Amino acid sequence: METIISIKPLLAVLVTLFVVPVLISSSSKPNVRESWIFIAGIIKLVLILSMLPAVLAGKQIVLTLFEFVPGASIAFRVDGLGMLFAIVAASLYIVTSLYSIGYMRGLKEHGQTRFVSFFALAISATIGAAFSANLLTLYLFYEILSLATYPLVTHHQDEKSKISGRRYLTFILGTSIGLVLPAMIYCYHVTGTLEFSTAGIFTGELSKPEATVLLLMFVFGFAKAGIMPFHSWLPAAMVAPTPVSALLHAVAVVKVGVFSIVRVMTGVFGVDLLTTYNLGIMVMIIASVTILLGSCIAMSQDELKRRLAYSTISQLSYIVFGVALLTPQGLLGGVIHIVMHAFGKITLFFCAGAIYVTTHKKYISQMSGLGRKMPFTFAAFFIGALGVIGLPPTGGFYSKWNLILGTLEAQQTIFMLVLLVSSFLNAFYFLPIVYKGFFGKSEDQEENPPEKIKEANLCLIIPLMLTAVISIILFFYPTIFINLIKVGLGI
Repeated sequence: METIISIKPLLAVLVTLFVVPVLISSSSKPNVRESWIFIAGIIKLVLILSMLPAVLAGKQIVLTLFEFVPGASIAFRVDGLGMLFAIVAASLYIVTSLYSIGYMRGLKEHGQTRFVSFFALAISATIGAAFSANLLTLYLFYEILSLATYPLVTHHQDEKSKISGRRYLTFILGTSIGLVLPAMIYCYHVTGTLEFSTAGIFTGELSKPEATVLLLMFVFGFAKAGIMPFHSWLPAAMVAPTPVSALLHAVAVVKVGVFSIVRVMTGVFGVDLLTTYNLGIMVMIIASVTILLGSCIAMSQDELKRRLAYSTISQLSYIVFGVALLTPQGLLGGVIHIVMHAFGKITLFFCAGAIYVTTHKKYISQMSGLGRKMPFTFAAFFIGALGVIGLPPTGGFYSKWNLILGTLEAQQTIFMLVLLVSSFLNAFYFLPIVYKGFFGKSEDQEENPPEKIKEANLCLIIPLMLTAVISIILFFYPTIFINLIKVGLGI
C-alpha cells in the first residue's frame, strides 16, 4: 500500500488546539469568540477532507513525530477507518458549535469561554485518536480526551456535577490505566511493536488463554465504550450541558471508546487470530448483554437525557457486536453504525436540549402536547428515533440490515434475535415520546402555559433539522462511508 508523508494529520489535530488562546483572549467579545470557533472548525474539516481522495484511492497518509523505542512511536496514519471517524467528528463539531451558541446563551450559562475552550481541546484529542498509527498514540489521545472532557462534565460546578465528574474520571481513567496500559505493555513485550496492522501484530506468539485475557482487558479497559458493567459513568455525565451530551457523549467520547476497541480487534489481534481462537463469540455475548440490558433500563427512565444515555449504552455495543461477528457484512454493519448512530443520536440530544431551553422540562411525563407547539423539534426527534431504531428512510436501517446479514453470514442466527428484540425495545421507548408530544393532552402549568410555548431559537432549530435531514440522506447515499470501510478493513 502506497504511503504519503504529510503534515496534514498533525495540522488537523492541532488547529482547534491553537485557537484556544484566541478564545480565551476573546472572552469579553462573545461574537468574536464564536467566530473563531467556526473558523477553526471549518479549517479542521477542510484539512481532513483534503486527504479523502488519497485515502479512497487506497493510499495512507503518515507522519511520525518521534519514536520512544523501536516499534513504539507517536505517529499518525490516515486510513479508511480513521478518515470515516474524523469526518463524522469534525463535521458534527461545527454543527454542535452553532447549537451551543443557542443553548448556552439561551440559558445564560456561566463560564462560556471555559466551555468552548475545553470543547475545542476535546475535538483535537478526538481527531488525534482517529488518526493514531499505533496503540501508544491512541492511548495518549484517549487519556487527553478524558482530561479535556472532565471540566465539561462538571461545568455547572454544583455538588451533583462534582460527584458525577469523580465517577467519570474513576471509571474512564481507572479502567484505562488499570487494564489498557498493562495490556498494551504486554503486547509490546510479546511482539516488539504497537503499530496497527490489518493482519494483526501477533504471529503465533499468543496462546488462546493469553489472547482471551488480553482481549477482555482491552474491551473493558476502553470504558468510554460503555460496555457493562463499566457503563454507569455515562448516565451520570448527563448532568453536563446538552451540547456536551450531544457531541461528546453521542459522538466524540463514546465513539472514541468503541473506535479504540475496533482498532484493537482489527489492527492488534486481527480477524484471523480472533477467528482461530473463536473469541468473537465471547465478545458478542458481552455486547449482547449490554445491548439488551441497556434497552431495558432505558424504558424505565422518565428523564429524557437519561433515557437517551441508556439508549447510547445499548447502541454502542452494536458496533462492538458487528466487529465481533468477524465477517465482511458484520464488520461493515458495525463500523458504519458509528456514522448512522452519531447523526441519529445527536439529533435526539439536540431535541432534548431545545425542549429544555424553551420549556425547562426534562421529564418525558411532562411533554404531552409539546409536539403541537414545537413541530420541527418533535419531527426531528421522530427522524432521529427512526435512525436509532433502524427503520427506513434513515441510515440506521442500513447499518442494522448489514448487522443482521452478518449474523447469517457467520451462522449465528441466535444473535440475530438479539438485534431484532433490541430494535423492538428501541421502538418501545422512543415512539411513545413522539406520540405523546403530538397527540397527548397538553398539561397547563401556571408558570409555563403551553399556549406560550413555541419553537426554540434558530441556533437550536437549524442544527437539529440539519442532522435529521442528513440521517435521511445517509439512507440513500452511504457510499462514501462504505468505501472508506472497505479500504480501511480490506473487505
